Amino acid sequence: MIRHIVLFKFKTGISWDDPRAQEAERFAVKVGSEVPELHEWIPGRNISTRPVAHDYAVIGLVSDEEALERYMVHPFHQEAIRLWREISDWAIADLEE
Repeated sequence: MIRHIVLFKFKTGISWDDPRAQEAERFAVKVGSEVPELHEWIPGRNISTRPVAHDYAVIGLVSDEEALERYMVHPFHQEAIRLWREISDWAIADLEE
């Protein structure tokens, strides 16, 4: 199993009041039900206010590297990426469990 973790940090001038951030969040929430490779999907806003904190995170679980690749190219996931790319920078980690 592979745990896929993504941390999003808003670009300068972006906040949750921005409609683009709200749309990106709506898409992120739905990824788990739209991408069949995901066994688990946990999206959410970060509540930490520390300067190094990111604004949003998603945590997914897939079976293996092949499933991770299918998830990565899934059209719904690609649309979510497009929305987040416009408003944020992000970091990822893929952990074997």
